[in-house]
Amino acid sequence: MHAHHHHHSHSHSHDHGRNSNKKGLTIALIITAGIMILEFIGGLFTNSLALLSDSGHMLSDVSALALSLLAMWFAIRPPSPRKTYGYYRFEILAALFNGVALFVIAGFISWEAYLRILDPPKVASGSMILISIIGLFANLLSAWILMRNSDVKENINVRSAYLHVIGDALGSVGAIIAGILMQVFAWYTADPIISIVVAVLILKSAWGVVSHSIHILMEGTPITIDKKKVEEILLQIPDVQNVHDLHIWTITSGFDTLSCHLLIKEKANSQSVLQQSIRKIKEQFHIQHTTIQIETVDFQHDNCTNCKDVLVK
Repeated sequence: MHAHHHHHSHSHSHDHGRNSNKKGLTIALIITAGIMILEFIGGLFTNSLALLSDSGHMLSDVSALALSLLAMWFAIRPPSPRKTYGYYRFEILAALFNGVALFVIAGFISWEAYLRILDPPKVASGSMILISIIGLFANLLSAWILMRNSDVKENINVRSAYLHVIGDALGSVGAIIAGILMQVFAWYTADPIISIVVAVLILKSAWGVVSHSIHILMEGTPITIDKKKVEEILLQIPDVQNVHDLHIWTITSGFDTLSCHLLIKEKANSQSVLQQSIRKIKEQFHIQHTTIQIETVDFQHDNCTNCKDVLVK
């Protein structure tokens, strides 16, 4: 009978969030790039794999942060006739790419560490400790800036960048511990062992980002929303007899969307049902972009095979 599309007005708060996300990411990018160069040169100078692996991890961070910024720039481009949702999804693709890059870097570190365990080289541990401490402070500063200015919880793109930075901080801690062990006990195997620990930490954060990105790209229901609960709440609305063809998915971080068909009683006021359902979905689940099709039994949609049964009961 009626098909209705309700568009949301999410742009203002969304844009404000994006601007602060951009600011946080830009500052973190500048700090991380500087420390990466310092650690790389330091790693070559001191012959420390822990420092080199941490700078390798930082390289992935720099690209992660740069990619996240690029994705945000892409995401604000307006929709086109060919891309009706605009470029929001580019953020999710960037997060996925970041996660995959981390897997590759962890693999390289592990292989190099394995070779070094077999034949541990001497490391200039004093300089290594000093560089690692500078690196640690810089990472903590970047993480704090991202926490203060950016949406680390909700935005998967910013979260993937934040996880990179936290991984770095742990890498720096590892390099400090390895440096102390080598300084005090001349135990040079500590360097590759700590590098492997860093690689495992990298893999853990990478897995979280990759699996979440794939879930969004596969149009999975947002983790925070229970589909059964959505159905229950819609069925509580007077005159709604059946909810079918219900889909909930994420366009990009903080932008969920829902579509469904509602079968209502013959004499029901379809506009009233529509307004109630839009309001309930917005209040309970914070979904502002809903497309709801209202149907009566004389309008049979292909997917509503059980609607007749509902009315017979």
